[in-house]
Amino acid sequence: MTGKDIRLSKLFANGENAVVVAVDHGEFDGPLPGMIDLPVVVRKIDSCVDAILLSPGMLSHCGHAFSYKGAPMSMVRLNWSSHFCFHWDYEEGIAVPAMSPADAVAAGADIVLVCLTLQTGSEARDAANVETFCKLIHEARKLGIPVLGEYFPARPDRLSAEELHDQVYKGCRIISELGADLIKTFYTSKFSEVTESCPIPILGLGAEKTPKQIQALGLAERIIQGGGKGVVFGRNAIQVNDPAAFQRALADVVKRGLAPAEAARRYGLKD
Repeated sequence: MTGKDIRLSKLFANGENAVVVAVDHGEFDGPLPGMIDLPVVVRKIDSCVDAILLSPGMLSHCGHAFSYKGAPMSMVRLNWSSHFCFHWDYEEGIAVPAMSPADAVAAGADIVLVCLTLQTGSEARDAANVETFCKLIHEARKLGIPVLGEYFPARPDRLSAEELHDQVYKGCRIISELGADLIKTFYTSKFSEVTESCPIPILGLGAEKTPKQIQALGLAERIIQGGGKGVVFGRNAIQVNDPAAFQRALADVVKRGLAPAEAARRYGLKD
């Protein structure tokens, strides 16, 4: 086995689907409710979680979350993308490197995430985004570290369900063709078409905070039923009264196929 194989096997241990908790929002939004003191937040993430997604500068502050036997894997986002800055109304989808794979490995990363946005309205910008994406993937490959490719459309909030599916369907295949090892992207109305079109695992993201926790569990169930191999949840896994309880319920839905209602009852999720 290669180093990449070993790390991917840990993420999908015993052939189970993966649960990733994302706390990298501050890289684009600044402090968010429930994520103000990040070292304290990650300390409370439940051990059922397979990996925690962080921004480049936060791994050194949150190393305690990864420094014990059986700890979640550390996943680091490598590029900064303007399309995540919704509060600034940015629309162009420009991505630039924020950390090299070598620096991420030196800091303790087990997996790296590289985001790609296409159909930005500019051929030159799309090409530059692909260049950044491929450069980071190439560097990571030499180090034996897996790359989670993220396909994230520019201004997804302005796309219809059909437009979002079309972009995700095409974008995920492009990411797999460019050499990613697995993919993080939106759940779509025809998600099984997305998963069936790619030869690598696809993890569905949680997107906006749902009004009720059982709705987030329902989204996770649909992702898995649509062929997803796991989830990457941020706000829905952190901005709740009892994050650990929700994360355990999420793991039961994603890994063991428990119905959302039963998982909610088992862990006492009230809202």
